[in-house]
Amino acid sequence: MSLDIKALTEIQWSEIELENVGDWPVIVKIICCTFVAALVLFFSYSLLVSDEIDSYHSAVEKESELRSTYQVKYAVAINLDIYRQQMVEMEKKFSQLLKRLPTSNETPGLLDDLSYVGTTSGLTFLKIGWLPEIKKEFYTELPIKIEVVGTYHEFGDFVDKVAQLPRIVSLHDFSINTSGDSELTFSVVAKTYRYEEGIKK
Repeated sequence: MSLDIKALTEIQWSEIELENVGDWPVIVKIICCTFVAALVLFFSYSLLVSDEIDSYHSAVEKESELRSTYQVKYAVAINLDIYRQQMVEMEKKFSQLLKRLPTSNETPGLLDDLSYVGTTSGLTFLKIGWLPEIKKEFYTELPIKIEVVGTYHEFGDFVDKVAQLPRIVSLHDFSINTSGDSELTFSVVAKTYRYEEGIKK
């Protein structure tokens, strides 16, 4: 290495010209060739290889994505018969649930049903009546305001009987207050629902 450094220090750089490349010292030719080779490698990588590598990585990512998509679709396809059977069962259950929703002709009878289960539970009605309808996306809520007097046990029996009604009725916003004569006042909003066939989902 010391010889190379010595050779470099002895070069008369002012005498080196492009027109006399053949007369350049060997060490200078080696340096120039190495520099040119490095430039060729750099530009070859930048212009040719780099884009190909990026394309390769993109292709690998795309392949991974396609594999994942394929696995998901394959899992769905292999279970297609099961999904179809489940869809039929869900449609059947949905149809059964719709049948449990009262029609406009049946809603007056629902008040009679609630009155009946309340009185058979030992409750005394203070108030029972319809509240304004509440329109939803594909159904209508039909709330009923109920106020009764009785005991905790009678309230529990009433709630149990409401759950056993053939039509869907849910209880909301209930409150229990004591009155002066040791009786309890039970206030609740019972909601039933009407399916609106004309409304698009």
